[in-house]
Amino acid sequence: MKTIAPPHSNPSRPAFRLPAGACDAHCHVFGPGDVFPYSDNRRYTPPDAPAAKLRALHELLGIERVVLVQASVHGHDNRAMLDAIAQSPDTYRGVAMVGAGVTDAELAALHKAGVRSVRFNFVQHLGGAPDLPTVLRMAERIRPLGWHLVLHLDADDLLTYRAFLDTLPVPFVIDHMGRTMVEHGLGQQACTMMLELMRDERAWVKVSGAERISQTLSSQGQPYADAVPFARQLIEAAPDRVLWGTDWPHPNVREMPDDGKLVDLLPLFSDDPAQLRKLLVDNPTRLYWYD
Repeated sequence: MKTIAPPHSNPSRPAFRLPAGACDAHCHVFGPGDVFPYSDNRRYTPPDAPAAKLRALHELLGIERVVLVQASVHGHDNRAMLDAIAQSPDTYRGVAMVGAGVTDAELAALHKAGVRSVRFNFVQHLGGAPDLPTVLRMAERIRPLGWHLVLHLDADDLLTYRAFLDTLPVPFVIDHMGRTMVEHGLGQQACTMMLELMRDERAWVKVSGAERISQTLSSQGQPYADAVPFARQLIEAAPDRVLWGTDWPHPNVREMPDDGKLVDLLPLFSDDPAQLRKLLVDNPTRLYWYD
């Protein structure tokens, strides 16, 4: 089983000052493994990236609120995430991964603990698509809680599952700009489909993962600036349904990004401070702090 690199050991303090109440709407905690063991079915083994390290990073960056996203290395065992939320219940929310057998009582307990969504991975390197009827049944079950789905898709999956997305009875969030790779250009079919999808009031997207879709490396001028047009067009398409996150501790990336440099991409995503406030404060508030 492969191991992955740790997060950047000395991230920079960003030049861009985030607005008060700014939210990192996509990040993870891993372990520590001796307290919260990793899943036997995981596809990779990460170094421990516990809540204390994440809090230190957010203090450096100026981030005040957090949405933790359950990662596949912990499978359906959400305890590491829930423990982190319990340390800051007013400013932390969570996105869980659950099995088809989860009970309504367990979902209610997750809601009380700060969870507001269920995540499904479709990407091949994490095991491929889940059972679609299971996803649809889960969507129906979480609707009374006011939850939404978070979907981790590759660009090709947008084409494969577009019709399925139309059947979902709850809002859904697409991770990492739909992983539409810069090398294929803004005219690629997946980008066109993402823009069409964003006309749907149920559809949200995270303009995170610039380091994942970029063709450049951190040593080449403004890191990952070639991903900016992809983020800008999504923000312009659905200004009230976009989110941003660091993706710390950056599992399965080709190079480890400096999170301070990722924050410094944000003023390139929009020329309008009011729009950046929507992206960083208002939109995550509506989706995750509605009660």
